[in-house]
Amino acid sequence: MIDKKDHMEVATFQKPKKGNYHSGDSYFYIETDDGFLCALADGLGSGEVAKDSADTVIDVIRDSHTKPLDELVHLANQALFGHHLRGCVLGILRVNYREQSYSYVSVGNISVIAVDHYGKKKRNIPVPGYLSGVKKSVKVHNGDLQNGSVFFMFSDGVNERKLTKEFYSHQTMDLTIQWFTLQQEHYMDDDTTLIAMKYSE
Repeated sequence: MIDKKDHMEVATFQKPKKGNYHSGDSYFYIETDDGFLCALADGLGSGEVAKDSADTVIDVIRDSHTKPLDELVHLANQALFGHHLRGCVLGILRVNYREQSYSYVSVGNISVIAVDHYGKKKRNIPVPGYLSGVKKSVKVHNGDLQNGSVFFMFSDGVNERKLTKEFYSHQTMDLTIQWFTLQQEHYMDDDTTLIAMKYSE
């Protein structure tokens, strides 16, 4: 799916693990006058049980998306405490149009990759573990926003070793997703979500 906002072009690919109807991944993004926020959650396990955990976390972020990233992680973690939910991993990206900057945070195996207009990649180092209601310290990473900056977020269903230079070099997000879709058919062994985002002034 391709969604062109005022300053962000967003392309998404999502498919459940082979044999499952429900994907255990859930995501949300929003553009405002000041910037853009995207979150991707992957519930532990697969199927409907995993989906419940991921949806719970994304609902919290949707309702509180203006809060600082570390606070969003804290609120998401709290929402998983004391319920039947199994926990999840989470990545959040925020782009600030006014300050020309971006920031991201990741807990567990949600990958966040920033590619500047020169093609240089910056990959996040996530906090290990997952959210389950137990207190978790996180680190927010920051960078400078440039016209043409591209961001990728994906769950562990994406085999990053299969993502070639060709994948990262596409100038339009729909071509990026088309390339990925063709490759993905050969190694579907988990819930898979890929979000590609390109900023333009």
